Amino acid sequence: MTIDEFRVLALKLNDAVEGAHMGHPDFRVNGRVFASLYPNGQDGMVKLTPEQQQHFIDSEPDAFAAASGAWGRQGCTTIHLSVVPEDQLGEAMTLAWQNAVNLKPAKKNARKKTTKRVASDR
Repeated sequence: MTIDEFRVLALKLNDAVEGAHMGHPDFRVNGRVFASLYPNGQDGMVKLTPEQQQHFIDSEPDAFAAASGAWGRQGCTTIHLSVVPEDQLGEAMTLAWQNAVNLKPAKKNARKKTTKRVASDR
């Protein structure tokens, strides 16, 4: 599996778009990241549930691993592109996409906008 093949799989999913996050490509639906490519050019990531993640790690331990830290504990799963079977990547990517689709669309700007109030002359 190459980064270009990963990209093609991600963009075949309905309404998926490519963006960038922290200097590397990511793939989104409804404004939510469901997959990304690592800057090293050798690995990717899909956002699964912890249960889904464990299934893939158990079935293909050389291809799938929990991402480091809290992200990994939440289900972010590193994919070693050189060894992942295409069908397994396709299944993991589809689940990650479904997880993102089932969430509310991300807000464009999460910060509340405040307006200045000016005291009027009395």
